[in-house]
Amino acid sequence: MLLAGLGPAGSHVVFHPHFDALASDHRVLYVDLHGRGRSDTPDDLTELTFARDVADIAALLTTLDLGPVHLYGFSYGGLLGQALALDHPETVRTLTLANSLHSPQMWQLNHENINRELELQFPEVWARIIALRERGVPSTDPAMQAEFAAAVKPVRFHNPDHASLLATEPGARNLALYPLFCGADVDFTVGGEIPRIPDFRPRLAEIEAPLMVLAGRYDRALYPALQREFVEWAPRTRFEMLERSGSFGHVEEPETVHTLLREFWKEH
Repeated sequence: MLLAGLGPAGSHVVFHPHFDALASDHRVLYVDLHGRGRSDTPDDLTELTFARDVADIAALLTTLDLGPVHLYGFSYGGLLGQALALDHPETVRTLTLANSLHSPQMWQLNHENINRELELQFPEVWARIIALRERGVPSTDPAMQAEFAAAVKPVRFHNPDHASLLATEPGARNLALYPLFCGADVDFTVGGEIPRIPDFRPRLAEIEAPLMVLAGRYDRALYPALQREFVEWAPRTRFEMLERSGSFGHVEEPETVHTLLREFWKEH
């Protein structure tokens, strides 16, 4: 089962079709959370919380009656995976965390790292961002987001040209949900629902399911040193470095990711 990222507003589109190759020998489940992608959207977006997302996935697994599944959690999806592995262990056979986070603090560092890269590598862009900020424009404002978009290719990809390999689909990301869930000024200070997400570090060693962490060598947001912290808190974690990837290993090194997953799943 694939749990998407790109923040809490993303959908299965971040994965599709990059995981289709696994369908030759596994059942691949692309999931759109409530209010995202092709799923129904509630009238009140504040109903969409981290706890609600965890409960929805647990209920989905129960409804499908699949037994424990191999969970692949990308970014925000990895936070959901950790909650499921800890609070609904009967649903999880293995847990793979790719470009993920263990806490609200790590989410804050993610944005600080992106901002550092922008300031140092794109000073002209950073100057425009600061000018907007001085006028009181929050970071999720479209004008701000247009400037922050300059960071996506160099910060998130080993090869910036690989950004074009990400699929697109109308409504693939719930843009109205993002500032509510993450805070209107999230690129500087996380807010909204994020501070209510648990810090999983003290409980990582309690995860009974086999755990694998995939880190992109050239991820400049949730960079490898941060990913290594999972191993510090859960020493039995299998840690794999993707040497030609940024944040999107499944896009930049799909065959390597598929091989690692098949090996991990076969072992467990």
